[in-house]
Amino acid sequence: MRKADRGRSGPTAMLKRQLGSVVSTSKIERFRTSFDGSKLSFLPDAVVNVRETSDIAATLALANEFRVPVTVRGGGTSLTGSASPRRNGWVLDLSRLNRIRIDAESGMAFVEAGAVVAKIQAAAKRKGWFYPPDPASKDYCTIGGTVACNAGGMHGLSYGVTRDYVLALEGYLPTGERVRWGRPLFKYSAGFNLRDLWIGSEGMLGVVTNIVVRLVPLPPARLMIVAAFSSDTDAFRAARKLLAARLSPSVCEFIGRNCMRCLDRAAHNMLVFSHYRPLLLVELSGERPDVNARALLLRLWASSNAITWEEAGTDSRAEEFWAARRGVSGSLSVFGKGKLNQDIVLPRANYAAFGRYLECLEAESGLPLPVFGHLGDGNLHVNVMYDPDKPQSCRMAEKTVGQLMKKVVSLGGAISGEHGIGLTKSQFLRLEHSEPEIAAMRAVKRALDPKGILNPGKMFEPFDLSKHRRVVASMPWDGA
Repeated sequence: MRKADRGRSGPTAMLKRQLGSVVSTSKIERFRTSFDGSKLSFLPDAVVNVRETSDIAATLALANEFRVPVTVRGGGTSLTGSASPRRNGWVLDLSRLNRIRIDAESGMAFVEAGAVVAKIQAAAKRKGWFYPPDPASKDYCTIGGTVACNAGGMHGLSYGVTRDYVLALEGYLPTGERVRWGRPLFKYSAGFNLRDLWIGSEGMLGVVTNIVVRLVPLPPARLMIVAAFSSDTDAFRAARKLLAARLSPSVCEFIGRNCMRCLDRAAHNMLVFSHYRPLLLVELSGERPDVNARALLLRLWASSNAITWEEAGTDSRAEEFWAARRGVSGSLSVFGKGKLNQDIVLPRANYAAFGRYLECLEAESGLPLPVFGHLGDGNLHVNVMYDPDKPQSCRMAEKTVGQLMKKVVSLGGAISGEHGIGLTKSQFLRLEHSEPEIAAMRAVKRALDPKGILNPGKMFEPFDLSKHRRVVASMPWDGA
């Protein structure tokens, strides 16, 4: 307990008196919410297990009065430390706010921030609708978390990312005042667009409680082809050709050579036909006549560019491949306990150049660099694998990430496509943004959160990973 909280007069004691059993100060609860998927742990003073939105208003009003740091948490799937309570304080756990309502007539979903993305998709599908943003962690991540980092997923190429589907947000300013940005309408232009400002702000500008997203009709037909290549660079070249052909695939996913080795050891033996070769998983969707016409050209592309390829003739076979793709991240533990997952974005013109650079970087560092991701929109997940028990390996991993980020920016890319900045990428923000740009962002932060209570210590303050050892903990999705 902090000095200010000793006795019965501190802010946490006041919060407990006001909200009762909703507030927990047990060590187990505090540790559970002290880290996210990054496994960077900072013990909060209390956890508010929100049951009603009024709990949020009360928490924020008190926190703002006493300048208590507040970190919002959903499923804890963030890989950048954006849900780790860097300055301790209080954690707002929104996972119990999970109601979902599908309006089949309007094609909208009315959801609470703690609703799990896969459950939203399932509810929409039952009504003949589709919610496209689908991170690999969709069985665990919450819609509030995907709004916070503007998550994408495998359908980003043709369907876009979270921002493209959010019609309205409700929530609270850091002062505890309730606000609404946007409305459940397909057209809206009244005042500043603060809705989009909140999307991707990593919980630093306000607390989202309710979200209205638009849905799209469920595609009646799908076709999937899986193609194997001799090297990661060859797969990058082939993907560029595919996208240049304007076949408009709904998905173009990449699984690199090192990832294939891990998948095989993790018993995803449906991929053994590739002999550890990198894969492209390509899906077409839409009306059946249109899919059939584009499928002819897709088969020609596969025959001309791949060493071998397979068309998934049944939905069950296609799901085997998608299950393997979703399991890539969890399978990388074959390479060891340490993993620095970096999601970067590249322009298509530099796919092959990046592939060649990765080969050189892997050889130079001596560390495995398994890569996979959404090659359709250029968002790749490059994983730097290392041994956290060996200082030399840790130093090399940190150096390698720095080199990687500099190269990505020099190729015209971005340091993050959907994970955000949080803690783990804060030291690289200035590679991509100038000081005037960062000053403008900080001005927005000060305007909406003048006392700096929401998710402090993130994004703008460079964080030294070498001084913070990650906790050893198993997350539900680690072995996925």
